[in-house]
Amino acid sequence: MTAIPSFTGDANPYGGGDPYADYRTADFPFTQYADLADRRLGAGVIAANDEFFAQRENLLVPEPAEFDPEHFGHKGKIMDGWETRRRRGASADHPWPADDDHDWALVRLGAPGVIRGIVVDTAHFRGNYPQAVSVEGTRVPGSPSPEELLGDDVKWTTLVPRTAVGGHAANGFGVAAEQCFTHLRVKQHPDGGIARLRVHGEVVPDPAWLEALGTFDVVALENGGRAEDASNLFYSPASNTIQPGRSRKMDDGWETRRRRDRGHDWIRYRLTAQAQIRALEIDTAYLKGNSAGWASVSVRDGEDGEWREILPRTRLQPDTNHRFVLPAPAVGTHARVDIYPDGGISRLRLFGSLTPEGTSRLAARHQELGG
Repeated sequence: MTAIPSFTGDANPYGGGDPYADYRTADFPFTQYADLADRRLGAGVIAANDEFFAQRENLLVPEPAEFDPEHFGHKGKIMDGWETRRRRGASADHPWPADDDHDWALVRLGAPGVIRGIVVDTAHFRGNYPQAVSVEGTRVPGSPSPEELLGDDVKWTTLVPRTAVGGHAANGFGVAAEQCFTHLRVKQHPDGGIARLRVHGEVVPDPAWLEALGTFDVVALENGGRAEDASNLFYSPASNTIQPGRSRKMDDGWETRRRRDRGHDWIRYRLTAQAQIRALEIDTAYLKGNSAGWASVSVRDGEDGEWREILPRTRLQPDTNHRFVLPAPAVGTHARVDIYPDGGISRLRLFGSLTPEGTSRLAARHQELGG
């Protein structure tokens, strides 16, 4: 397994200027996977035992944490993260927290999935970060309440054992548990603050739900689709193109740098499973002077299948949702959108249904992962 860089200890007190100048981070190998704790997928922090200084909901804000050195409130310094009060011991003779004292937050993932890695980001928490963190996961169907999740009958699996972390740093942890999770319990030992939580992994959709829907978006992230690779990620990730809903601003799509050659840009996707595609959408919402000029869409069946064009190179309009009904259903497991020559799209939708083979394979994987 690839070694994960780790950070421990305090960061220096803020000395002015760019607060991220001394921020410690690394390129974690698992960040190629989607963030299952993305609020756009429906994730939420549903409970915490303490949020005296800063609210638990800040953990899942998609943007990096901000720092304003002059921002104070009635309770003290206002931080862009989740921060608990200082724990104290039982008496004057023992004023320190007990070894097992900790604060916790319950996180509902936006979609059930296999977790490949977790980032516990302590940005701007320089002397008030937790000494250590741990993360547990569970799978509970439906919409359980915090009380139900904390019940004695719920089994939690350790994903990140109690591990020392550093202040003002992105603390990354690889996860090897090959099973499906719906909720996390994040613990900070004994107290302190965490700015952001990122949970990278693969969505595992419920085959029964997709079967009941019939026709659905077979490349959507929430349905188990995945952006596998792209020619260029200069301005934004390719996975934005399969997020739920329409784009709400320019950086909520996929945009490449300006080309100065005769090439073109592309994204390759893995579908939910083998599917019949009958219609598609290419949306350029909020991409006005930088939308792709033309686009084509191709599919292939299997890892070694040949690419077959299902939408020939077609002129795109800026800030527009383009809809196409295919003359005949196209069967495939992967898709590719090619844009010419560069620019961006905000969303790609491929509407269809699973084939019998796709349904069978998806059901087998769902069962294998504890579904």
